[in-house]
Amino acid sequence: MTQEKYVAGYRAFLTQGKTERKAYEAAVRLLEKAGFKPLSGKKKLKAGDRVYRGYHGKTLFAAVIGKAPTAQGLRVVGGHTDAPRLDLKPNPLYTKGDVTFFDTHMYGGIKKVQWLVLPLALYGTVVKKDGTKVDIAVGDNPDDPVFLISDILPHFGKEQQEKPLKDAVAAEDLDVIAGLGDIEALLKEQYGVEKDDLLSAELEIVPAGAPRETGLDRALLAAYGHDDRVCAYAGLSALLETAAGKPPAKTCAVVLCDKEEIGSVGASGMDSTFFENTVAELIERETTCGARDIDVRRALEASQMLSADVCAASDPHFPNADSIGNAARLGHGPCAIKYTGAASKSGANDARAEFVAAMRRVLDDAGIPWQMGELGRAEKGGGGTIAKFMARFGMDVLDFGTPLLNMHAPWELAAKEDCYNTQRAYRAFFAASEAALRL
Repeated sequence: MTQEKYVAGYRAFLTQGKTERKAYEAAVRLLEKAGFKPLSGKKKLKAGDRVYRGYHGKTLFAAVIGKAPTAQGLRVVGGHTDAPRLDLKPNPLYTKGDVTFFDTHMYGGIKKVQWLVLPLALYGTVVKKDGTKVDIAVGDNPDDPVFLISDILPHFGKEQQEKPLKDAVAAEDLDVIAGLGDIEALLKEQYGVEKDDLLSAELEIVPAGAPRETGLDRALLAAYGHDDRVCAYAGLSALLETAAGKPPAKTCAVVLCDKEEIGSVGASGMDSTFFENTVAELIERETTCGARDIDVRRALEASQMLSADVCAASDPHFPNADSIGNAARLGHGPCAIKYTGAASKSGANDARAEFVAAMRRVLDDAGIPWQMGELGRAEKGGGGTIAKFMARFGMDVLDFGTPLLNMHAPWELAAKEDCYNTQRAYRAFFAASEAALRL
């Protein structure tokens, strides 16, 4: 697959997957097109089988069954498909003056000022009392209206400009203009949704617009949600390529999870039992004696994983944020991060040197450019991924993903060649011999 063909597929995935629910749907479409079947429909599994299991329409596990029993361990690429955004509150509608607003709540770490006077889209699902689901998507089709958060004009904004950046806009003022008319009536007319139905809804405000090539040389891609759909898609694409060949030596899997941006909590986050339960389901279908608890524990402990999350690329405008010699650079390949966390490695996985060395062998032997980095200067940087939630099973885990500029901004920047080489790296991990990954 060429770089441009890969990036075209990734752009389509980003355009379709503006939320974790939409990304889930886009991923399932790709899996089913490639012959993957729901795990629940398979009574027995054999080498080469392609299966997936979803949860709550947000978190997804997909696997190609290997020649060795899954009980001997898996190779896993794990990313997340949620991204920083604004969620509508349960009672979102209110009117101030002649303007009706959507009241919002921040989701994930954002710079509040970056969301002002920006074209925004509304996505989500409303679930009525009778269980009926109503999907809403407004703002990305050419004829759609968009939404906006207003800001005070410079002439009146002296007091605002004198405040520290973090205090210039209050979180409770990140409310989105819904219109001047009777919005409740419009929701009922267009979607059959009553005001009380919004109590059981998941509605998200995200930047409007499709990904765009950036720069005269078109070397960069600007998009909402690179963090972490750039790695999620790369893992998914690598698994699809794996499925197209002979059965791998070991079961290869991708997990695309939800809620990473708020700590991987909840039933659809990685700090849940979804992953281990799914591995148990695989083992159950490969054996005649069922999946004993000890078999599942041994399989998890024998597994290896790339925690597929982005890293911060060095921004020449802000050199004081970088750890000199340990900052990722755009266009130099995906970045391995031995430890994340904050300050004194708080919350880090801290991959062991043996696994880092094994991945060096795999990547260098495959001729894939890559780099090693950290998440900023000590006591200034830091961040979290799903690595620690998987490492608790005893498996070897290394953070490895695409460098970004503008991370957590409404529009993030990635180098197209880094996106492509991230996919190549995950593919090489899946395809590596047992000897190459032996620790």
